[in-house]
Order: sequence, then structure tokens, then C-alpha cells
Amino acid sequence: MKRVVVGLSGGVDSSVAASLLIEQGYEVIGVFMKNWHDTDVTISDDCPWEEDSKDALLVAEKLNIPFQTLDLSEDYKKKIVDYMFAEYEAGRTPNPDVLCNREIKFDVFLDAALSLGADFVATGHYCRKDEIEIDGKTTYRLLAGKDKKKDQSYFLCQVNQYQLSKALFPIGHLEKSEVRKIAESSDLITANKKDSQGLCFIGKVRLPDFLQQQLKPKTGNIIEIPSDNPIYERSKQEHEALQYHENDGIKVGEHEGAHYFTIGQRKGLGVGGKTEPLFVIATDVTSNSIYVGMGENHPGLYRNALFIERNELHWVREDLGLSSGKSMHVNCRIRYRQPLQSANITMVDTGLLIKFEEPQKAIAAGQFAAWYIGDELVGSGVISA
Repeated sequence: MKRVVVGLSGGVDSSVAASLLIEQGYEVIGVFMKNWHDTDVTISDDCPWEEDSKDALLVAEKLNIPFQTLDLSEDYKKKIVDYMFAEYEAGRTPNPDVLCNREIKFDVFLDAALSLGADFVATGHYCRKDEIEIDGKTTYRLLAGKDKKKDQSYFLCQVNQYQLSKALFPIGHLEKSEVRKIAESSDLITANKKDSQGLCFIGKVRLPDFLQQQLKPKTGNIIEIPSDNPIYERSKQEHEALQYHENDGIKVGEHEGAHYFTIGQRKGLGVGGKTEPLFVIATDVTSNSIYVGMGENHPGLYRNALFIERNELHWVREDLGLSSGKSMHVNCRIRYRQPLQSANITMVDTGLLIKFEEPQKAIAAGQFAAWYIGDELVGSGVISA
């Protein structure tokens, strides 16, 4: 009998994943990952991980499977939290959920599971995997979940072939409504529990409060760039983000730190009296300036292309990796739940250039771009420009 360690998060998805694996004849062990101790920045007095841990335990008891809690907070701080602070301080916008899967769930957690004699680890992600044979060798494919509204393949865009070989995604072929029905029929306490919101390791949190633990407030200027600024005529806005200066616009307010803001952000600017909302179109942590444009159609919000440096590239399907000068048509997304966008990717000496058929809104350095062929996620990378 194959042994599977399931990451029980205290939510309905992982609960049903465990239930289905038992039905399929696996020996199942439930493990709750405790990733964060500090509750100073959470919105309510409730400790989110304690509540989730209790629910995970109740699910394990209902399913009659062994259960334990694994404290990964030290690894989390080193691999995720410190990374987040460094990225925001550099003026980039990280995605901790993607890193959580690459560095924790399918690395540290996977190692812990294997030490328990597991053959696989399983999660409640809405994605699928299958395998094909290429030149006599098994190759694993990461596929989008059947429920297109819940598809979470994007969050797995940095996993490798070894990690996929050890991963099971028991609910990837189901719609969310089907998952809840299974939970109800199995009388699981999580059947009607709301999906978690917020950062993957903290729960509900005020991001500025969290960042202020290490990144101190620093007053700077908010500069509005008019949409008819000649800079937009001079630039074709290829993969390079436009470089603004304070004399390109007018000061309309002040902020408490450029590192707290990201491209496309609307809330938190505190500037009124405009006929349309202001959006962040650029940040400069060196001068501590934020540049904004009025209206969601402001040209500063859109770009036709982005660039990924070679050392930030990752191919889930290594056999499909491009050599210099080669191109490929793909569908791409630059954020979770964004509809897939038609694009061409071209490998150059220094990295990968992605050119979209339609201009993309709010491309932010530090985020992940992931590209697909059909339903298969084949590669990804950190946006550098």
C-alpha cells in the first residue's frame, strides 16, 4: 500500500483530498504545517493557524487517520518572509504563494514526508498532473484544474520534475461545488468553511503593517503623470518599464514609503479631488517617489512585453526549453486568475522576452509570468523588467 502525507490546511479542499485518497486505497497521514507565530499584524484577535489546526485535527479524527503538526516557521522565515522583505525593499512585488509551494510544500514539507516513509505528498490544489514518455523516460506534466475559476496551476509554476513526481492533486479533476458536496456527504467539519484569504503564511493581514516590521515609513512625493505626456509618444513601451522623473508631472500628495506600493495599486494613495481614480504606474525606491496616472486606461498602466533574466527562468518541461534565437507561441498569465493571454516568447542571450498580442495592465517586477501550451503549464519566471 502506497503511503501519502496530505498537507491538511484546515480547509475544505485538503480535507476532501485526504478523503478521496483513502477511498483510492492509499495509507494516508495528515500533517498540518505551522508556518507563522507572530499574530501582531493580523486583522482580528483570532489566531488563524490555531483555528485551522483544530479543524485539520477534527478532519483527521473523522477520517480516522494519523495526524501531526509540523513547525516550519524557521524555514518559512528564511525562505519566504525574508525574501518578501528584500523584494519590497528593492521596489519589486513578490508572490509568496508561488515561493511557498516551491520552497516549503514541495521542498521542506516533502522532505519531512519522505522521512515518514511516504511515497507521495498531496495537497488540495486545483490542478492536475499526468505523465508521458519521452525517449524512454517518464516526463510529468502540470495541467490546469478542471474548475477554470479555481485553477491554481499558476501557484505551482516553479515546481520541477522531481517535485511533480512526488505530488498528488486529488481534487484537480473536480469543480469546487463538487468538492463541497463530497465534504458534506462525508460529514467533514470544513464542508461549509469559507476559503482562506490573505498571505499564504499569515492569513488575514494588513500588508503595510506587516512590511513596517522591517521597512520603516519614509515620507515621499506622489507625482501625477498626465496621459498626454510626450514620454508616451517617444516610447514604444516594449519590455522596458518607463523611467519617470519628478519633473515629468506634478506633485499631488505624499506617501509613507515607495516600497509599500505596487504597479496598478489604487487603494491607499489618499489623494482626492480627481474626476477618475489614480493608479500607481511606477515606483522608485531610490528617490522614494510614487508615480500615478488618472483612470484605468492611463497609458502608463500598459505594456506590450516583459523580460525575464536567464537566471530567473524555470522550465517545468525542461525538454521544451528554448535555445537562443528560438521562439514559441504560448498562452501566458502574469497573475493568478488572469485569463490566459496570447503571446510569443523568444529566448535571447540574456533571458526570455515575452511579447503579448494585446497590451497588459500592471506588469510588476518581482511577479511571476507563467506560460502554457493548451492546458499544460510548461514554464515560468520572475519578471525583471
